[in-house]
Amino acid sequence: MGENMIAGFATPEGTEKFANNSNANPLNFKKFQKLTLSNIGIGTYLGDPDEKTDKAVTNAVKQSVESGINVIDTAINYRAQKAERSVGMAISELIDEKKTTRDQVFLCTKNGYLTNDADVKQEFWEYVKTEYSGKGIIQEGDVSSGYHCMTIPYLADQLERSLKNLGVECIDLLYLHNAVEGQIKDISKEQFLKNLKLVFEFYEQKRKEEKIKFYGMATWECFRVPDDNSQYLSLQDTIELAKEVGGEDHGFRFIQLPFNMHYDQALLKKNQLFDTSFISVLEAALKLNVGVFTSVPFMQGRLLAQGVMPEFNDLSPPIRALQFIRSSPGVLAPLVGQKSPEHTSENLEIMKLSPLTNDEFISLVKKLTE
Repeated sequence: MGENMIAGFATPEGTEKFANNSNANPLNFKKFQKLTLSNIGIGTYLGDPDEKTDKAVTNAVKQSVESGINVIDTAINYRAQKAERSVGMAISELIDEKKTTRDQVFLCTKNGYLTNDADVKQEFWEYVKTEYSGKGIIQEGDVSSGYHCMTIPYLADQLERSLKNLGVECIDLLYLHNAVEGQIKDISKEQFLKNLKLVFEFYEQKRKEEKIKFYGMATWECFRVPDDNSQYLSLQDTIELAKEVGGEDHGFRFIQLPFNMHYDQALLKKNQLFDTSFISVLEAALKLNVGVFTSVPFMQGRLLAQGVMPEFNDLSPPIRALQFIRSSPGVLAPLVGQKSPEHTSENLEIMKLSPLTNDEFISLVKKLTE
């Protein structure tokens, strides 16, 4: 491994210690895969690929961890590799400042999309040619019309870059990023599933090498659409595929999908065939022991406008949005993209509150569906 790479990964003891030492409400942690994870995570998707944003993201990640959040989500293509570097900087500074240790934070990233590097002054396709096709990492026909590539040489290259960007020897959770969505216009479902199996074999190998601990799929449509849609994927079948490859101890333990008061399909749409009946993807995830992280909690701010969401418990719009999502059975944590210190502070107020009880949640859903 490169010099100064941070060793280790999230552990049951480390994450439990994080929760115990946190000023956050103790009810805001969930046990999953023996890890103690905060029921809010920080996301790092949006922003310009510039130094000002780097600094803002690094500070927001640090502020979030200091407020009791130990789930950090990024992706290699976010801000053309700069999001990962900002997260890496935050973790390194937090460890140097003795505010946390590597075993206390759960670090997630994603690969699969074609990406350039904002720190290399080359335009997109020139970079792709120099770094990927010129080095034989990408062959003719490997890249889909959706700028997606899930061949093993490409994913292997991207994992090494992610480790270096993040400055760590091991990533806790590596997602295959929008794979169905990025591929299905160009290949058959049958071919896609063959390719997916190869990716799972690759990820299982990387688990043995301790470069990743878990893997999953970060998705947009595939677990929410009806079963007759070409983008549909059965969660149960996906887990069976992981079992075929990795046995009972396989590493496919997490998915990510959009969920909020507007995108409510994960909770309300019974589209996932489980054994012989259709249930929602959140129900399927509970039955299959899959942890769900959710994206777009505020729909890029659109949900925060006056009167868009029903009011309850005298909460501000962002806190209302997060309370609904994190209280939904089957959700581990919504991922909140936050950069400005004001927004970060406002969103972090939720770590002082308890999630809704099951009864409160059910009456809120009734209100929403009336």
